[in-house]
Amino acid sequence: MLAIRLCLTIVALASKSCVATSPYKILVLNPFPGRSHSMSVLRITEGLIQKGHQVTSVGYFPVETSVPNYVHKNLTKAENVYVSFFNLSSFTGSRVQRWNVMKIVHQYSSTICGTDFASDSVRKLANEISNFDVIIIPMFCTDCFLSFMYKLKAPVVGIVSVGIMEWLSENSGSTNHPAYVPNNLMDYANPMSFWVRTENLLVGWFQSFYYKQFIESIGEEVARQYFGDELPSLRSLARQVNPLLSNSHFTYFFSRPLVPSVMEIGGIHLGKRHKLPNDLEKWINESTHGVIYFSLGSMIKGHTFPDEKRQEFLKAFGRLPQRVLWKYENDTMPGKPDNVMIQKWMPQLDILCHPNVKAFISHGGLLGTTEAVHCGVPVMVMPQYGDQFTNAKALEANGGGVILHLYEATEEKVYDALKTILDPKFKKQAEELSTRFRDRPMPPLETAIYWVEYVARHRGAHHMRTAAVGMPLYKYLLLDVIAFLLLVFGLVFAASFYVTRAIFRKLFGKKDKQKGD
Repeated sequence: MLAIRLCLTIVALASKSCVATSPYKILVLNPFPGRSHSMSVLRITEGLIQKGHQVTSVGYFPVETSVPNYVHKNLTKAENVYVSFFNLSSFTGSRVQRWNVMKIVHQYSSTICGTDFASDSVRKLANEISNFDVIIIPMFCTDCFLSFMYKLKAPVVGIVSVGIMEWLSENSGSTNHPAYVPNNLMDYANPMSFWVRTENLLVGWFQSFYYKQFIESIGEEVARQYFGDELPSLRSLARQVNPLLSNSHFTYFFSRPLVPSVMEIGGIHLGKRHKLPNDLEKWINESTHGVIYFSLGSMIKGHTFPDEKRQEFLKAFGRLPQRVLWKYENDTMPGKPDNVMIQKWMPQLDILCHPNVKAFISHGGLLGTTEAVHCGVPVMVMPQYGDQFTNAKALEANGGGVILHLYEATEEKVYDALKTILDPKFKKQAEELSTRFRDRPMPPLETAIYWVEYVARHRGAHHMRTAAVGMPLYKYLLLDVIAFLLLVFGLVFAASFYVTRAIFRKLFGKKDKQKGD
C-alpha cells in the first residue's frame, strides 16, 4: 500500500511539473473608475504578480507593490463623473427606472470609450508594445478595449464583475433561458410567475437590442478611429474571449447552466483579513449586544442620503441595544444617537468577519453581498440600481437576508427588519449559506490564475467555445428544423388522411351501391 501511495505521489508531482509555467507577459486593461468594478481584476493582477509573471496594467487603481515585474500606467482620474450618477434621492425603484438602467450602462460606455480610450497611456500602449502572451479585460458595458486583441495579436481572458449580462450570455453561447434564469438587472426570483417570465423575456430582448444598437456602436466608432477600418467588428472579437470568469457563485445566486468557457469565481476579491484599527476594535468589542454595520458601498455617498429617511433610521437605531457602525462620508450627522459611530471609510471585510458583528445594512452590491455571505452575516438589503435588485432577491431566497426598499423605509419597518435578521435562527441560516459558499475544490483566486495561465500556455482557448456562439437565432432555436418537421408531419398527416378517406370510400361506397341495387 505504501509503495502504491509513493507511486501516486511521484505521478502527481510529475504531472504538476508538466504544467508548470515560466513567467508570462500579461497585459491588464482595467478602465473602470469605480473601485467596486475593479476589485476582481485587481485581485487577479495581484495574484499573477505574486506568481512571478511580468504584468503591465492600465487603469485607475494600481496594485500596491514595488516589485520589478509589475508596471502600472495611470489613466486620468474620472471617478467623480461616475459618482455623480448615483444619488439616493433619484432612485425610486419604479419599473420604468429599472428598464432605463441601460442608460447608466450607456453613460459608462461613453465615458470609458470617449475618455479612457483616448488617454496618453492607452495610445502609447497601442504603439509601443506588441508581445503579450495574454490580455485581461473586464467585460461589462463596452467592448472598445477588445480592439487590443486585434492590435496585439494576443488572446483575451474576460472578467465579469457583476454577473453575466444578457449580451455577454449571447457572446459566450451560455444559456440564458428566461423561464428560470432571472435577468440580473431586474428584481426577479425563482420560481417566476407567468407575467414575470413574460417581462423577463421582453427585458432581455430589450437590453440585448439596446446594447447592440446604441452602446456597441460607440466602442466600434472609437476603436476604428485608432486602429483603422480593417479592425474586425467588436462583436466578433467579443465572441473570441475565452474563458469568461464571472464574479458570481451558485450558492448565493440563482443556479444556471454554463458552457465550459464561462466559469464562476465568486469571492475573487476577498483578500486576507487584517487587524481592525484600535478605535473600531474597541467599539465593537465593548458592545455587549453586538454591532450592526451600515454601508452603501463606494459609489453612493452619505450626503445623498435623504434627510427624512436618515432620521427614520436613526430613530430605529436608538431603540436597539446593538451599536451601529455607519460608513458615512460627512463629518457630522445631526440627531445621531450615542450607539451610532460614523466614519468616512471602514475596512468592510474585516468588520463583517468580526464575531461580534451581528448584521449588515447594505445596498446589495455584489462585492458587499459576497463578503456578507463569506462571513456568515445576515443582511438587510436596500437595492438602488443595476444588479442590486437581483442580488437582494437571491440573498433573500437563500436565507441570507431581507429586503427593505429605501423609499418605503420608516422607523417601524427598519426596526422590524433588523429584529428579524438579528434573530439567532436567521444567523444560523446565514452561517449555513457561508459554509456552502466556502466549500469548493479550489479557491477563486487560484481558479482564475489557473485559467489565465492556461490561455497563455495554449495561446488562446478557442476550443472551449461552443458552436452556439455566433449561430443565427433561427438555428439556435431550431426554427428551421421545427418548420421542416412540421412540414413532414403535415405531409404525412395529409397523405394518411387522403389515403384513409379513399380506402373508406372504396369499401363503404361499394356496400352502399350493392344495397341500392
